Amino acid sequence: MDYKKTNAPVTTVTRDMIAMADQTGNVYETVCIIGKRANQISSELKKELEKKLQEFASTDNLEEVSENREQIEISKYYEKLPKPTLIATQEYLEHRLYFSNPLKEKDRLDD
Repeated sequence: MDYKKTNAPVTTVTRDMIAMADQTGNVYETVCIIGKRANQISSELKKELEKKLQEFASTDNLEEVSENREQIEISKYYEKLPKPTLIATQEYLEHRLYFSNPLKEKDRLDD
């Protein structure tokens, strides 16, 4: 996924968690959902960054300076991306996250 195209804010935004909990009915469940998605996004970004930096793993001393600049540019790109928690929060607010609570579903089936 291209996280650069997300409309998540780059800086921290104060949110009304009570209003955000309307989808789940529980503030803590909402925070847990957003936190789990943020961890998924973080691991995806980490794998992607490691993959790109792996190309520079075998270097000669003569080429090291030019490749180091490329590594720095790649690192700067990832540093400028919104943080995973902000991306996950934006996905939640835009109803782009699928989540389910097996305990709530079980209770509905028992009724």
